[in-house]
Amino acid sequence: MPSSPPAPHFDPSAIRRKFPALRQKVNGVQPVYFDNPGGTQVPASVIGAMRQSMIEANSNHGGAFHTSELLDQSIRAARDAMADMLNAPSPDQIVFGPNMTTLTLGISRAIGATLSPGDEVVVTRMDHDANISPWLLMARDHDLTVRWADFDVETGRLDLAGLESLVGERTRVVACTYASNALGTINDVRRVVEIAHGTGALSYIDAVQYAPHGPIDVQALDADFLVCSSYKFFGPHLGILYGKAEHLERLPAYKVRPAPDTAPDRWETGTQNHEGLAGLSAAVDYLAWIGEQFGGAFGGETAAFEGRRGTLKRSALAIAAYERTLSARLLAGLEAINGVHIAGITDPDHLDERVPTFIFTVEGKAPLEVAEEMGRRGIYLWDGNYYALAVMERLGTEGKGGMVRVGPVHYNTRREVDRFLNALEDIAG
Repeated sequence: MPSSPPAPHFDPSAIRRKFPALRQKVNGVQPVYFDNPGGTQVPASVIGAMRQSMIEANSNHGGAFHTSELLDQSIRAARDAMADMLNAPSPDQIVFGPNMTTLTLGISRAIGATLSPGDEVVVTRMDHDANISPWLLMARDHDLTVRWADFDVETGRLDLAGLESLVGERTRVVACTYASNALGTINDVRRVVEIAHGTGALSYIDAVQYAPHGPIDVQALDADFLVCSSYKFFGPHLGILYGKAEHLERLPAYKVRPAPDTAPDRWETGTQNHEGLAGLSAAVDYLAWIGEQFGGAFGGETAAFEGRRGTLKRSALAIAAYERTLSARLLAGLEAINGVHIAGITDPDHLDERVPTFIFTVEGKAPLEVAEEMGRRGIYLWDGNYYALAVMERLGTEGKGGMVRVGPVHYNTRREVDRFLNALEDIAG
């Protein structure tokens, strides 16, 4: 197998011991979880926190009794945790919902209520459809114009110059992904935000795919909104939205009348997933543990951040460094197999511009056929379009069953990469 670039000390065996799912066997075989771009496994601490919440604090918000008071503490802890992870100025700028898609539909509806016919919104062909369709629906409902930013099909990179050319005095929203859930490309979202703000437009950043792989700093990005999902970073099924305070207070929220009219409560429609919020706090604490154990080499880069915020930044940098070794091994192995064609960034010198999510086709094999054969061998991965509909249409593969997607995370190992590559070579041959 190909060699991998060096990385700071990182012990995946110590990490894997924290994940019960990674110890199980299915039909006598230990699975390889390479389906992570669709959702990660969770550590035992997350499972335990959710169980404890349902035993000790199974109540509703705002009551004058013990279980409700414990619940309110848990909700505050979850807001604090996500504010630390995203470096938000205040926990009150963190909004929870069932998933990123629902949150985006709600915010887009509220923004749309403030717009006029002829206003414009910019979306990209690189995005998951959850950061496209809500804006298309907003445009339909308010007679707006939609501008589409493209990406280079050869390099997998967003055409930033093209995006900038689309933004004008009537642009009101620029929606863009932090990292593509198909191509794996990490976009220069700081530049995207600058382009949007240059004409007074709002920026809406989908960080769902990026959050498990690298550090996020909403203040440095200056993003107006940023969304992610905890089931992509080792937590329960929840959506999280960060918004600048002025937008969360100003925009017209669609809510029931008795609900508070102050942020963040005005955006959280109905009863939340309370046990999930307890699990979210545990997931953030797990990531902080990684920073404590393996992030020492990155102390200089994170000196500006104190407490858990600094620990979480060191965690993200340690994870990214380790995952680049998996990406290098995976990329070299895929390129060595005859009949395998990869989309996206394939230059090994530019692995810092992508997350370890790769899409590919195999000559003579339908994507579903490859995924099914891999599944029989205990290797879990995805086929199809994974809701990256615009990507597959642009690559010309949507009518052909999409592409195969493989996506390791930091609990995966080089040995698992080799097992996958050996299986793929057999299938392709």
